[in-house]
Amino acid sequence: MAWTSFPVDRFQGAVRAPGDKSCSHRSLMFAGVAEGVSEVSGLLEGEDVLNTARAMQALGAEIERTGPGRWRIEGTGKSGLRSPEGPLDFGNSGTGSRLMMGLMAGYGLTAEMIGDESLSARPMARVMDPLKEMGAKFSPDGRDRLPLTLTGRSDLQALSYAPRQASAQVKSAILLAGLNAQGTTEVTELRATRDHTERMLRSFGAEVTVRAGSGTQNIVSLKGGQPLHAVETIIPGDPSSAAFLIAGAVISRSGGVVVENIMSNETRDGFFQAIARMGAGLGAEEIGDGAGERLIDLQAATSPLKGCEVPETLVASMIDEFPILAVVAAFAKGETRVTGADELRVKESDRISAIVAMLRVNGVEVEEHEDGFTVMGCDGPPPGGGLVETRHDHRIAMSALVMGTASQKPVSIDNAAMIATSYPDFMDHMRELGADIRES
Repeated sequence: MAWTSFPVDRFQGAVRAPGDKSCSHRSLMFAGVAEGVSEVSGLLEGEDVLNTARAMQALGAEIERTGPGRWRIEGTGKSGLRSPEGPLDFGNSGTGSRLMMGLMAGYGLTAEMIGDESLSARPMARVMDPLKEMGAKFSPDGRDRLPLTLTGRSDLQALSYAPRQASAQVKSAILLAGLNAQGTTEVTELRATRDHTERMLRSFGAEVTVRAGSGTQNIVSLKGGQPLHAVETIIPGDPSSAAFLIAGAVISRSGGVVVENIMSNETRDGFFQAIARMGAGLGAEEIGDGAGERLIDLQAATSPLKGCEVPETLVASMIDEFPILAVVAAFAKGETRVTGADELRVKESDRISAIVAMLRVNGVEVEEHEDGFTVMGCDGPPPGGGLVETRHDHRIAMSALVMGTASQKPVSIDNAAMIATSYPDFMDHMRELGADIRES
């Protein structure tokens, strides 16, 4: 079913950010193998995270929803994970599937992993290759996409590994395998990526060390055999979800928005740094912490915008926000250029291609590069009026609907169903702030 977002005169109000998806996945996994009973509140209840919860249940953890966003998880502890009776379905979740590969690799189990059409087209070799070096096996031989079957082992060997790309998913999968490996597992990153795994492992009682390497390198180490212990924790608000609401305020004809309880983490704030360079009026108030993360309330208001060159040093910290950055750039005066973002080619869609198509169908001039794109801003509202092919990508869908709130003509998308994978309250939050989004 197609949906259409109509231009509105005002975009204003306050909403609480949904729970962070990355932290929600990890809390279920870590609590699911910990000793004791964990209590988690603020969990994002999108389909991606719920698939991780179902997978952990199938592997032996006892998981119960006790209220909105509140979950009780009794971990498997010393008994460890077991082979599931049927396939583990990860739906559309790259994070869930890749991190679970690492977690399962250190146990003597066999599990078939499946996903939807979009996930089944995404390459898994970058995670599978180091796990194979540690002793895990995958079948059928030569296949690097779901569906596939993983066979783990309880005598997994530690590994020193330097991924060819800066990827928090690859780093995290290796570290999770290292939890049950013999020896010390070490990952040398090209540059620092999201550090939620390191932070949350520490909150569950594991010792993780991080040190600087040569140049921009970041070296993370974890000794195998460390047990995790149950915790009571609050999931911080998701900056990637908040980015859509903040962008809606910045490009609005008139208004201002406060998004409450956002995680403030330098490995996740690249989008906010980038739009601040473009002239976005932002403000923040520190309010406390949760799950080892600093929390803020973030304010944004209608702002005159200028295009900018996005530094490659920000790419890893905003890898999920480039679709909505492209929308902001469409409203700016001058060019906005993105390079060094070739990782976007292997997201839920080929996001570079999807971003370019989204802008062009709405009258925005944009140039595609192998590792990014250049947007020629409209110095105000872009024409709009297009029907965007979402390509099963929730971030393309949400970005297009945000564009429609302030473009000259309405913007439509061909499908909104996948938005529930990461941000089930998106439509409600947008309407609370004044958006006019309808089925069409």
